Amino acid sequence: MSKIGVGIIGTGSIVHTYVKCLSEIDGVQIIGLCTKSADRVEEVKSEFGLPVYSDYESFLSLPEINLVCVCNESGKHSEAIEAAAKAQKHILSEKPLEVTTHKIDRLIALCKKQKVVLGCVLQNRCSPDYQRVEKAVKSGKLGKLLMGNASINWYRSKAYYSKSNWRGTIELDGGAAFINQGIHTIDLLMNLMGEAVSVYANVQTRIHKIEGEDVGAALVNYANGAMGTITAGTALFPGYPERVEIYGEKGSIIMEGGKIIAWNIQGENTPILDSETLGSGAADPTAIGHQNHKIVLQDMVESIRESRNPMVDGAEARKSVALINAIYQSSREKKQVQL
Repeated sequence: MSKIGVGIIGTGSIVHTYVKCLSEIDGVQIIGLCTKSADRVEEVKSEFGLPVYSDYESFLSLPEINLVCVCNESGKHSEAIEAAAKAQKHILSEKPLEVTTHKIDRLIALCKKQKVVLGCVLQNRCSPDYQRVEKAVKSGKLGKLLMGNASINWYRSKAYYSKSNWRGTIELDGGAAFINQGIHTIDLLMNLMGEAVSVYANVQTRIHKIEGEDVGAALVNYANGAMGTITAGTALFPGYPERVEIYGEKGSIIMEGGKIIAWNIQGENTPILDSETLGSGAADPTAIGHQNHKIVLQDMVESIRESRNPMVDGAEARKSVALINAIYQSSREKKQVQL
């Protein structure tokens, strides 16, 4: 395969990031975009300078497309992924892969049947500081894990929701603060702490006029005996950088805004923490840079060429959604939920 042809489904703000990333990757060509809104075709053509289609059938029939990037509303990922898989296209989806594990399981099975690669964008795994933390935790430097906490205490204006017909809805967003804003940090936490076995949670909608939650907290128990908390919100003015805290019997590491801010391990000198400051979406979703997305896209292209799984496949992408679904269930039922 001399060149990977890429098609993008969805034309929201995140597509600018994809176009920028793909333009910087060798051996890749953007074939076109697809929007389900026929009224937007001319506007999108003008905005991106690329061919634009308004139906999946004509778009996915293009033989030049090898990879489809799914960037539409979260709750419509299934219809886009299913159409792409049936057209024998490889798929890279924005997070979350879908809003329920039931839908995700169906997608994993279909892509396996169609023999196409299915990946999900959880790009915060690619930050250099996070990879340093991951190596330390998984190599046992912290010893037995005791507690893992995450906070995504962000803020979104009322306009953020009012100008969108899908953000904060149950059907198309799956909820709000946990599954949309929080999922990246929850994914990082779970990748470090391991399998979650139970959760007790409370989520509420206090400020915004949305169906999903704009504040919530959860107590999580892990299979390795560790415990921890997760808080998330989009009503917490002015919004603070997301934070991950990992505590083990031999020490602790804390990250904030994608950067290590504390590293205290018994028997080790504290390293110089001079990492480059990364963008955080604490108050502005557009403040997040594109470099980690580029790494994910590059890996996806290479996984197609090498016939291997991408860095985050369907099974891996399912884990954070399973925990978030359990958080919502626990809050609805006002009891602890087993995963």
